[in-house]
Amino acid sequence: MRLTKYSHACVRLEGDGVLVIDPGGFSERVALDGVDAVLITHEHGDHLDLDALTEALAKRPSVQIYTHPEVVAKLGDLASVATEVHSGDDFTAAGFGVRAYGGWHALIHPDLPRVPNLGFVVDERIYHPGDSFDVPADVHVDTLFVPVSAPWLKAAEAIDFIRAVKPRRAFALHDSLLNDLGAGMVQNLFGRLAGSEYRRLTPGETLDA
Repeated sequence: MRLTKYSHACVRLEGDGVLVIDPGGFSERVALDGVDAVLITHEHGDHLDLDALTEALAKRPSVQIYTHPEVVAKLGDLASVATEVHSGDDFTAAGFGVRAYGGWHALIHPDLPRVPNLGFVVDERIYHPGDSFDVPADVHVDTLFVPVSAPWLKAAEAIDFIRAVKPRRAFALHDSLLNDLGAGMVQNLFGRLAGSEYRRLTPGETLDA
């Protein structure tokens, strides 16, 4: 399997097929080139770019989308190629085994309503939590994508999330809000405290998963 991290929250996995998670408005559209299936954790625009998805499906009408029912309802014409997913569901997407976890976006502020959020474990080893710190207790995660900068998180929560999941390695997710100074501070802090290998991949960086 080949893994490519694009800007912010977008991850592309290539094996027998091509699976893309959270191609949002902060991410490069090239992430969707040749895609077979898309996982969407939640409805926020930095995780779901409807225009980009529409463009991708115009080129590849066979693309399948998997997401929470409340997100399906917001997909417009694309809802016809979407499969509703609930927490605990197991399914196959682009040849990858996927299980959904969690259920809700992390709290931003008590005055703001929470939206559904699903985290996805792919092939029982790669975990993309979306905007949550939900821990998949029934699987050993090898590669964790950990949110590192958002209005809803603080560093201690992200560090404790890594410690709870206990992956072999953790890569930065939700990181477009960081400048280079902030990314350096996070690297130093997480490197000392997370208990797992941690680093931030550059947009478009590819490695073996």
